[in-house]
Amino acid sequence: MKIVILGAGTVGSWIADLLCQKRHSVTVVDADPAHIKRINEELDVRALTGQAGHASVLFQADVLTADLCLAVTGDDEVNLVAASMAKGMGARRSIARVFAPVFRDLSTFDYQRYFHIDRILSLEHLSALELARNIRRAEAITMEGLARGVIEVQEMVVSDATRSVSRSLKDLRLPRGVRIASICRKDRLWIAGADDQVLLNDRITIVGSREHVDEVRDMFRSSPEPRKRVVIAGGGETGHHLARMLRNERFSVKLMEISRQRCEVLANNLPHVTVVQADATRRAVLEEERVGSADVFVACAGDDEDNIMAGVEASEIGAAKIMAIVGRPDYADIVGRLGIHVAVSPRDVMAKQIFSFLQSGPVVARMPLPGGTISVYEIEVAANSPAMKHRLAELPLPDQCLIVAVMRAEFAMVPGADDRLQAEDTIIALIDDRQLPEVLSSFTVNNGNASS
Repeated sequence: MKIVILGAGTVGSWIADLLCQKRHSVTVVDADPAHIKRINEELDVRALTGQAGHASVLFQADVLTADLCLAVTGDDEVNLVAASMAKGMGARRSIARVFAPVFRDLSTFDYQRYFHIDRILSLEHLSALELARNIRRAEAITMEGLARGVIEVQEMVVSDATRSVSRSLKDLRLPRGVRIASICRKDRLWIAGADDQVLLNDRITIVGSREHVDEVRDMFRSSPEPRKRVVIAGGGETGHHLARMLRNERFSVKLMEISRQRCEVLANNLPHVTVVQADATRRAVLEEERVGSADVFVACAGDDEDNIMAGVEASEIGAAKIMAIVGRPDYADIVGRLGIHVAVSPRDVMAKQIFSFLQSGPVVARMPLPGGTISVYEIEVAANSPAMKHRLAELPLPDQCLIVAVMRAEFAMVPGADDRLQAEDTIIALIDDRQLPEVLSSFTVNNGNASS
């Protein structure tokens, strides 16, 4: 694929190297001649010196015919404007990396929709999502930003013989805003149908709004789950995002941050979290805060060495599970030997997201589910495509395809059988990869050209 990367800093250079290894055609743009000189010496890419937000530079980078444009400079506003310009000039997909949380907060303003950007990504938010997956275990969030954060995906193992077990799904009377999307039984994973039954020890995927997902989870357990005590060391954006993701009754969260000013901000924004001003790298402080009794200790300060040190100290005083943000690749082989159970690399989680966007036709992104051939797809609805001519119940889709959400303008919803798709909608669907061509025939316009 033809990919333009705006920004040749640490993130941009690493992404360029990664995509070159996969034999994509890559062009890198940066305002600093020293960065461009280094890129030319180290990578087999086309490198240009210039401002990412200048139309003449984007034209020179041939963004008009790019399959994907990644705006990853160190300036949030430049990334938003440049990604928007690239999309307007003809790039098939555009992604902007941001740091400030305000750009991802839909309650204040929808920057992604306003600037016509396919995705706004935060390295810190992605890292927090990966940490949350490991804390929640079977409740993993499957796809970052699924349906703009309005729709949640959770998994659970059915271990209790409740009244909902061994009954067909159509008889469970699930809330309208949620559905059981897939069932994994032993070594088989499939998309759930109305006549399927959930049995003991099945792993099921539940999709819907957060309150409805929790309601359905309660249908398959006879007693409340034990509350986990989580201690987060580091109140930067990663720690902040992680604490927000654990905001329910199943978690008791304590966040340790050394800056008093930052503690005040965190306390105001996270009323469900106990915020403590403390240095998490000091053993005496960890003992004073009773970190040894924690179910999970997460070190996500801004420094790899501090994270490793805090993790080692927490492990030695008895914390059950140790997790840490570790960015340097050369540390990957040693953290396990130091008692750290999970090390999350921000670069790796960003790579996972970028590769999900290397798709063709009306497919925006693809994220495979573990354990089978089923993936979560984002697919655009092109004007005049066959999908617009029928109610969802009448669409000629294969059995192993389930539309779980529809994004339309400023809102997202879990659709019903009588709903109809509109031009420029984006659907979220679970699809058996082998049946994708059959599915896409309903989302491709008559002349064979997908929407871009």
